[in-house]
Amino acid sequence: MGLLDILLGRTKPVAPDLDRLFALPSAAVTLEAATGFTPTGRGAVCFATVEGAAFEQTHHEVQALLDADTDRTGPPVRLLRDEHGYSWLVSHRSPDELSLLVNDLHAVNSAMEVNGFGPQLLCSLAGFADTGGRDADSRDTGGRPLALVYLYKRGTFYPFAPLPGQEQRRDNALELQVKAVLEDDLRLEPDLSRWFPVWGAPGL
Repeated sequence: MGLLDILLGRTKPVAPDLDRLFALPSAAVTLEAATGFTPTGRGAVCFATVEGAAFEQTHHEVQALLDADTDRTGPPVRLLRDEHGYSWLVSHRSPDELSLLVNDLHAVNSAMEVNGFGPQLLCSLAGFADTGGRDADSRDTGGRPLALVYLYKRGTFYPFAPLPGQEQRRDNALELQVKAVLEDDLRLEPDLSRWFPVWGAPGL
């Protein structure tokens, strides 16, 4: 980084480190012990949609690779496009197969990188849900969703906890609680302005 970069406040982009995804299973153990949230077996990789034969071939190859797993018991890998035009490759595993889900997420990211589509990668997420309990007002909290989101270009994680209901609101207190719980397990994103909400994300 040069002097001009320092003066203008520019920083070098962090090199993606996909192996950080492999920390998710151990983090999940910590998360369950502290909060009661457990894996759902659902996860997804989000990337900016690119038109063209090379891109189409790449995501078809990735789908075929993952679906060829003879141990897969869930539904086939799906490619979905959200209302903002982003693409999501969604994988479903059994809730006790988080390690296999992480392998899927890693494989998708790696294949996109190898085929020259790394710049299109945005984030990956693994879904979790509350196994049950009561909040301060004695309301049932079972089934609350939570995602651990990995920012590809930052190499960091952050929690995203949407509140139930039609309004797009998030449980900031829960997100900060999860941050405190997992700070020794995952490289967490320190800039809270980068904790982007992934409303309606497939896999959550």
